[in-house]
This record gives sequence, structure tokens and C-alpha cells, in this order.
Amino acid sequence: MTDTQGGLRGWTAGRKGSLSRLRFTSLRLRLVVVFGLVALTAAVSASGIAYWLNREAVLTRAQDAVLRDFQQEMQNRAGALPVHPSQDELQHAAGQMAGSSQRFSVLLVAQDPSGKTVYGNSGGINGFALEDVPRSLRAAVNKRQKVTDANKSPYHLYWQRIDEHGTPYLVAGTRLIGGGPTGYMAKSLEPEAKDLNSLAWSLGIATGLALIGSALLAQAAATTVLKPVQRLGVAARSLGEGKLDTRLRVTGTDELADLSRTFNNAAEALEKRVADMAARDDASRRFVADMSHELRTPLTAITAVTEVLEEELESEAGGIDPMVEPAVRLVVSETRRLNDLVENLMEVTRFDAGTARLVLDDVDIADQITACIDARAWLDAVELDAERGTHARLDPRRLDVILANLIGNALKHGGSPVRVSVRIDGEDLVIAVRDHGPGIPEDVLPHVFDRFYKASASRPRSEGSGLGLSIALENAHIHGGEITAANSPKGGAVFTLRLPRDASQLTEENGEGTKNDEIGNSGKEGS
Repeated sequence: MTDTQGGLRGWTAGRKGSLSRLRFTSLRLRLVVVFGLVALTAAVSASGIAYWLNREAVLTRAQDAVLRDFQQEMQNRAGALPVHPSQDELQHAAGQMAGSSQRFSVLLVAQDPSGKTVYGNSGGINGFALEDVPRSLRAAVNKRQKVTDANKSPYHLYWQRIDEHGTPYLVAGTRLIGGGPTGYMAKSLEPEAKDLNSLAWSLGIATGLALIGSALLAQAAATTVLKPVQRLGVAARSLGEGKLDTRLRVTGTDELADLSRTFNNAAEALEKRVADMAARDDASRRFVADMSHELRTPLTAITAVTEVLEEELESEAGGIDPMVEPAVRLVVSETRRLNDLVENLMEVTRFDAGTARLVLDDVDIADQITACIDARAWLDAVELDAERGTHARLDPRRLDVILANLIGNALKHGGSPVRVSVRIDGEDLVIAVRDHGPGIPEDVLPHVFDRFYKASASRPRSEGSGLGLSIALENAHIHGGEITAANSPKGGAVFTLRLPRDASQLTEENGEGTKNDEIGNSGKEGS
């Protein structure tokens, strides 16, 4: 008894596990459902087409046979009657016609010699009276058509399918040309209907089997596909937990194998990136400490001395020996350059430490660029293509730093005039700075934003520090933007700055029934 209970509990637990794997949000269940829907759609479509084609073929074949026989009987039997037959003659002819190979019921309508309408009935459908013939069919049979080259006969054979007490019938009628009785025929299509019902059941069973087969196939496919996906999920969780050496075993050459290889490459790149970031962070911290210790104290003293020397240079008394004056001016300019370098280094360390922050304001871009150019006396060398009234919510100081570096770099290393153009691209502000110089060598392009990089190794000492473009790029990044460098097809280099028009959004994110068929014309002329 205990073993039985344990087995029952195990079976129940297994069923619960299977149901949990087939929860509605499960990819396995969705695969089964999609496979099932596709198979069901295909099976229903194929079955519907097959049923429709077979139905038309069966009904057309039976219908054509009956109509040919009825027309032949009308020509042979009804055509042998006099123009005004008697009741007995009509009844006898109707019985003979009904005895044909198709076994249909016949109704003959004519006028006897006295002008009275008489009927000849072979029986069936409660005697197959004229009332059993649809009114529309009677009207079509008795309507005289105009005889033309295309229409050789005034009367034609017409047919219609109807339902009588749930049984399908084919009803047809025609009128003898040149006078004589009008004939109507009724033929039960119940055998054909039974054959079609059997076909429908067969197609329905086939559809059900196709649905079951597709579900089993989907289950097998899901198992095959989801095992690698499950391993990928486990590996991704391990990677997220900090196990950067996690890798997947790659087998095969299919898409899942490509996905595993992509994951391994991404994990390797991430591991290398994290190691590089850790090394950079350590180097940055050491750099800040060393710079603070080695530069700030002597630079303060040097700055104080140069200020005194600069005052002497500017004084009217002329306290500086003319022979020494060039050297003093060189010391003053180099001290300023050193101060700028230290400021740039401090800015770089703030970016590395993540302490740089935006102070946003609504800025008229044209006014901001004009102010940047005017403050540096570049008005004669820079062409501005910007409409006033183009506003963006940015940090004006950092935008000025970006523009000063890009325009200054173009003036220094490119050729005048430098053209600055502004345009709006969707939600972004795009500022392009183009010079008319020789352009940037292809081997230099990938490194123009690197820190301390200079294109000419033979001139390591120049007015620039090699930090300007990297600082401009960092200021663009803190806005959520980007700077790209390229060579213009028309000559010269082009630096393109793309910034969101509203950087405050970035700041917030970082902080937060049966009918009768239509009457059909058989295309045969009346008898």
C-alpha cells in the first residue's frame, strides 16, 4: 500500500512539473500553439479546397447525366405527343420518361384540344406538382428568348438545386420548340449528399490527426530548440552574477550554434572590457593623486611669479630688460599653457570618476556658436550657417567647450574658412564643423579622439595637449550625444556633433440555413 501511494505521489509531481513547463508564458507552449495553428490552418484550407472540388465534381457529374437523360426523354417521348395532348397521353408519356436510367420524377404540362391545362405526373415528392417547382425556374422556362445568330433557340433547359425537407433535389425544366408540353424533372441528390458527408468526415478526421501530429512535432522541436536556449539562460545568469569566465560549449553549425558563439564572443569582450575598466580606474586614481601632489603646489608658485612678471611687462616703467622680454613672455605663455593642461587633466579625471554633471539651460544654438566664435576672435575665419530661434536644452559651458575644441582644431590643423552648419534631425541637434584643409589621414581617423594622441610623432611638442577632442567627446557623451570625424568628399575634414535637443530627459533617466441555388442555364437549347 505504501509503495502504491509513493508511486501515485511521484506521478502527480511529474504531472505538476510538466504543467509548470507548459505555462502560458512558456516558449514551449507558444511553439506548440503556433505549430498547431499553422497545421490547423493548412489542414482546414486543404480539406476545404478538396471538399469543394470534390463536391463540384460529384454534383456536376450527376447533374450533367440527369440533364442529358431528361433532355433526351423530352425529345423522344414528349416530342412524339401531339401539340394538344390529352390527360392520358401526358400521364403515359410522363411514366415512360420516369422509367429512364436516371429514375427521376416527371411533370408534363400542356393544353388539351379544348384549351384546358392538363398535367401528366409520374409521382414522387408528394406527386411532384407544379407548386413544387420554384417560381423563378418556371418563369425562366416559359420565357421566350429572342432568336439571334448567337441564340438559335427561343427556349432553353434550366435547372436549380433545392432542399426539400432536408433532402437535396435537382429540379430542371424545358419547353418543346414548335409547340407541345412543357416538362419538369426532379431528381433526388441524396446519394451524392451521403458521399459528400462521408468525404467531409474523412477530411475532418484527417485534420484532427494533422493537428495532433503537429502538436507532437512541435513538442519535439521545442525540446530540441529549448535545451540550448536553457543552457544559454543559465550561462547568462552566471555572467550577470559576475562569473565573467562563463563560456558555452559550441557544437554544430546551425543558428543556435551561432548564438552560442556570439554569446562566447560577447562574454569574452565583456571580460576584457571589465578588466580594462578596472585597470583604467586604478590608473586614474593613481594619476589624480600624483597630479595633485606633483603639479598643484609648484604650479601655484609659478603662476604667482608669472603674474608678477606679466605686470612688469605691462607696466609703463619698462622694468624688464628688452633682451629678456621674449623669454619672459615665453614663460608667461607656457605657464598659461600648463594651467590649461592641468585644467584639462582635472576635467578628464572628473569624467573618469563619473563626477561630471550637467547644468542645463535653454540655449539658442546660433547665439551660443556666435558667442563662442566672438570670444576667441574667430569671426573672420568662421562661416556660420544656423537659423536663429533653434533652441535646445543643454549645458552651455560644456557646449562651448565642445565648439571651441572642434572649431579651434579645424582652424589649427585644417584650412580656412571653417564652416559651421546647424540642422535639426528629428529629436536631435546636429552641428557639423568642416574645414578646407587636406583632410585627416585614414590611419589617423580612428585615433583622433584618443587622449594625448598627435598625428605627427615628429612634433610631440605643440600648442595643443592632445586632450581637446577627447574632452569634447566626453562632453558630448554626458549629454547623450556623439561626435564623429570623417573626410568630406569636397575636401577637408568634417566633425559632426549630434546631441539630443533636450538633455534633461537623459538626466531624469539616469537619476530615475440552406438556400436555393441561383438558376443555372445548362447551355443546351430547348427540345
